[in-house]
Amino acid sequence: MSLKDSLRIMVVDDMTVSRGLVTQALEELGIFHVATEASGRAALSRLAADPVHLVLADYNMPGMDGLQLLEGLRRNRSTQRIGYILVTGTPTPELIQKGQQLGLNNMVRKPFTTATMKKAIEAVVGRL
Repeated sequence: MSLKDSLRIMVVDDMTVSRGLVTQALEELGIFHVATEASGRAALSRLAADPVHLVLADYNMPGMDGLQLLEGLRRNRSTQRIGYILVTGTPTPELIQKGQQLGLNNMVRKPFTTATMKKAIEAVVGRL
């Protein structure tokens, strides 16, 4: 069994279209164990109960942004080791620095391609 057959990923984005684009890229890579959430709060709650290997989260979400979600995951013992990739259209130096301080594993810039998504995922979990 290859890594992509067992890899469990959660996609978190408040925009339905964006969740769909990320999920589609994952399916093109042969990754089918994908859960989705439309908010950081819902994702945090669900991940505490049922952790995954990797989270792909949008930065700009209402209520709880992608870095606040990352901070919440790192504070919880059952979720602190989950891989975390931030997906954003505005990766400012300040955002990258804050993310790294919180334990960000990688970042993908929007718009992305399936190839750039694969490269970002492999940098965190290993070869697919």
